[in-house]
Amino acid sequence: MPRQRWSRFTTALAAMVGVAVVLTGSATAAHADPSVAEIERQIDADWNKLEPIIERHNSTRTELAAKRKQASALAARIAPLERQVDAAMDKVSALAVRAYMGENVSTVNAMLGSRSPSEMVGQLEMLDRFAHNQQQDVKQVADLRDELARQKAPLDELVAELTLTEAQLAAKKKQINAEIDKLQKLRLKVYGNGGGGPLRPAPCPASYPGGGAGTAVKFACAQIGKPYVWGAEGPNSYDCSGLMLAAWAKAGVSLPHNAAQQSRVTKDVSRADLRPGDLVFYYSDIHHVGMYVGDGWVVHASQAGQPVKMKKVDDGPIHSYGRPG
Repeated sequence: MPRQRWSRFTTALAAMVGVAVVLTGSATAAHADPSVAEIERQIDADWNKLEPIIERHNSTRTELAAKRKQASALAARIAPLERQVDAAMDKVSALAVRAYMGENVSTVNAMLGSRSPSEMVGQLEMLDRFAHNQQQDVKQVADLRDELARQKAPLDELVAELTLTEAQLAAKKKQINAEIDKLQKLRLKVYGNGGGGPLRPAPCPASYPGGGAGTAVKFACAQIGKPYVWGAEGPNSYDCSGLMLAAWAKAGVSLPHNAAQQSRVTKDVSRADLRPGDLVFYYSDIHHVGMYVGDGWVVHASQAGQPVKMKKVDDGPIHSYGRPG
């Protein structure tokens, strides 16, 4: 190759390499790993979509347990009625067999062979009573059968509803676990297995209120460090409403396993009246809850991959405050 052409070729090649370097550098910058702050924002955004699903799941699970009790109570009430129907049917069947075997015909023949008008009248009355009793027995069976069908219909509907709900819960559980696995992989990418940040940055509780609230807040603080598991209410793991349920159960107060439902069964309190043991509800649809422990801090089970910990009460959009008991 002539020197002049070789020179032009090498110049063009150098230019191409330069372009390639620029393109490669740009591509590398475009696909740079996201920062810790970016991943945390992504996790928080995804979690705020997922946590309402978990809370609805908890609510459905609570309703399912209540409906199972309702179905059992209804079945127990129906059982004696079913036995009555069986007994009445046996009685009517016996009457039908006796009629088929000629008992009624024998009674009529005996009546026609009466020796006197008065005897005949008496036998007519007896026959009439027998026929009336048969009609009453048949009517009793029909009435019992109809009553049984009326009471059993809602039970059958309830059983069908429970079956469908259980199938939906199973599917939802699979979806929730898949989403949590995805978020956990993101978190491990940034932090590894160590998690991030101190769990107890302030005294917990800030002051001991005594009474039931004191029992609840002391218990909640003692759970710091335990893992978040959705649907769990202790003793080894919790979700947000499960931690509140378990803490106040120690004080003898029953709460539902759902943040929104907990807000409905607790007494509304103002920010100024907030004291340790009160519940702090977050987001417009109330899908998260923590316990106020004093001095501007709450204890909460935040999300998968993070243990029970403390955070500032204003770290999140507050909906309202509630006082159990």
